[in-house]
Amino acid sequence: MLDNYFVYILTNPQKTVLYVGVTNDLERRILEHYNNRGKSSTFAGRFYCYKLLHFERYSDATTAISREKELKGWSRLKKESLIKKDNHQFNFLNSQVIEVYPKQDVLLRCA
Repeated sequence: MLDNYFVYILTNPQKTVLYVGVTNDLERRILEHYNNRGKSSTFAGRFYCYKLLHFERYSDATTAISREKELKGWSRLKKESLIKKDNHQFNFLNSQVIEVYPKQDVLLRCA
């Protein structure tokens, strides 16, 4: 069985902040970011980063973590260029990962 690990880039609704993360469950993690919006204890929460712009799938955690570290070291311009390769208009991709967004039953479990 193939494991799934994801490196992802989120933004806030105004698209002024970029956040890079890694997870083994992209849907759950986005919903956690959504639940944490406005909470000053986390970077993503403080800046309302829960809108998905880009994600990559990997079969092992080591490769995904390495890629996350690589992207975190990039400039904003370089991250934007990566996003534009597959998402020219910077559309929010949450609905590609989460069937009904926000998914209320999952929001309650993640809270």
